[in-house]
Amino acid sequence: MLTMIRAIVRPEKADKVLAALMEAGYPAVTKYSVAGRGKQRGIKIGEVTYDELPKVMLMSVINPSDKEFFIETVMNTARSTGKGAFGDGKIFVSEVEESYTISSGVKETDYVKEGVTP
Repeated sequence: MLTMIRAIVRPEKADKVLAALMEAGYPAVTKYSVAGRGKQRGIKIGEVTYDELPKVMLMSVINPSDKEFFIETVMNTARSTGKGAFGDGKIFVSEVEESYTISSGVKETDYVKEGVTP
């Protein structure tokens, strides 16, 4: 079974994370612009409270054996300081039951890396 990683990161870190993943051999990533809040509950500037902050969600499906390396790559690249800070983001991991390539109709059961097709 494949593993899906969804990483929500600061917008200013998204390109660095994408570059690090590409360099590590994970070119297949879907990028979404999203908004939300975590434990920090947004930010207050003067009298205005921004309770939904802009973030970027990066989504990738990988081989389960690559999970720890992939997560470590994202964490090390997305942290705003050495120890991290509120608002740096979140990573969600889930299993993928099935995957299909629309153009060929092929059901993929193994992770495809670097453009090699089954």
